[in-house]
Amino acid sequence: MADDDLFAPPGGPAGPPRPPAPVPPPPAGAPAPSGTPVPPPAAAAEPGFAPETYYAPGWQPAPPRVEPLAVASVPAGVVLGPVGIGLGAAGLSRVRSRGTHGRGLAVAGMVVGAVVTVAWTAGALVWWQGEQARTPLAGDVDAPQTVNAVQLVLGTCLDELPPDGEVSRVRAVPCADEHRAQVVARTDLGADEVWPGQQAVDRRVARVCTPDVLGADAPEGVELVVWSPTEASWRDGDRTGLCLAAGTDPLPADLLG
Repeated sequence: MADDDLFAPPGGPAGPPRPPAPVPPPPAGAPAPSGTPVPPPAAAAEPGFAPETYYAPGWQPAPPRVEPLAVASVPAGVVLGPVGIGLGAAGLSRVRSRGTHGRGLAVAGMVVGAVVTVAWTAGALVWWQGEQARTPLAGDVDAPQTVNAVQLVLGTCLDELPPDGEVSRVRAVPCADEHRAQVVARTDLGADEVWPGQQAVDRRVARVCTPDVLGADAPEGVELVVWSPTEASWRDGDRTGLCLAAGTDPLPADLLG
């Protein structure tokens, strides 16, 4: 005898429930019978999205960020020149590889850095040329050359004496070559002195420009000429006074020898 099933429905065991019979669809054009549920039309899927994917109209992906190196290249180019070129090149490379924004900034940083670098180079070249134009000569020169008057030192020979007036550029030649002037005395005034006036400067330079500098064997027809700083050259730092021996005829190889 089988055990009693306490959970069986009354009337004995029952088989599995049968599914309801499907309702045939109405003919085309015929109205749906009363009481028959009509399934809702399927929602049209958005292009590129599966029907089950949520879609919010108006949503846009976040824009790419601006490359920090590209941003930094512009001020770096203004202040540091070559550094701006390097940062701009690195920022441009990252923009291409990472898809970030800032290409225009990177290019601008490189251009600004290049302009500043060129300006620095030109300024340094001008400064260097100015310093070279003030560097004293090493006495006698090895070959003829045009120099600034402030570069002349004791013993430098000139091809000829320039006309009276302000002198800026002169032609220095080896004393072994034919020449008609030579620096035979020099005096330097104090770098911190206040401009005392042209006559006062001339008198101070003339104190060292006496016939004694040539000695007793001075050749005939040689005259002494004083070159002293002008007010304009004094403002530029010129503190050198020169005494030159000059003649209409070529001078001996070295008056100081």
